[in-house]
Amino acid sequence: MYAERASRLAGAVVWTNTPSEPGPGRVLPDGCMDLLWYDGRLLVAGPDTRAYVTEGAPGRWAGVRFYPGTAPALLEVPADALRDRRVDLTDLWPAARARRLAARVNAAPDPATGLEEAALSRAADAEPPDPLLHRVVAALDAGRPVAATADELGIGARRLHRRCLAAFGYGPKTLARVLRLQRALALARDGTPLAETAARTGFADQAHLARDVRDLAGTTLLALLRG
Repeated sequence: MYAERASRLAGAVVWTNTPSEPGPGRVLPDGCMDLLWYDGRLLVAGPDTRAYVTEGAPGRWAGVRFYPGTAPALLEVPADALRDRRVDLTDLWPAARARRLAARVNAAPDPATGLEEAALSRAADAEPPDPLLHRVVAALDAGRPVAATADELGIGARRLHRRCLAAFGYGPKTLARVLRLQRALALARDGTPLAETAARTGFADQAHLARDVRDLAGTTLLALLRG
């Protein structure tokens, strides 16, 4: 069973998941990075360019999903170093430091609360999020073209690409596709007809929407809606 709630950390989501059935799962790209807890260990989920198929390990999972672009400063690792990867926190931080944080999370009333407290503590010690990154996400999520976004931010296309790699794990065109996928899924799950969903989210037509979903999610839109 999956459940989530808004975090006290701005823009973040705290979630838990205990699979009800054995077997692999599918995590869709969303422009985010997560700090994960499983079986007493801490892991980091990097940004995905395609659906990540889980191994279906039994037991409870917990996580904090950070707002796009904010995790690298908190976890002290550029997002593109973790693109399409899941790694143990001990591979990113000195082992003793990672173990101390894991012990803190494990001592909390529940792992999700412990992860949230850890994230809040890291945010208090880190520099405030770069407001430009929030503007990038807002512009691309509103369907603004990449070139227009770069011009409006006054940073140029190449500099925007470099900033996006470090913050989101991939360039602005990929980020725009990922955000568009999430917008389309939200509309379709609310019952919006697929042709209207395609038109409202910037696809050329319903066939274009279907191709993009299959490319990014590794399955069909109808299968995602049934799931």
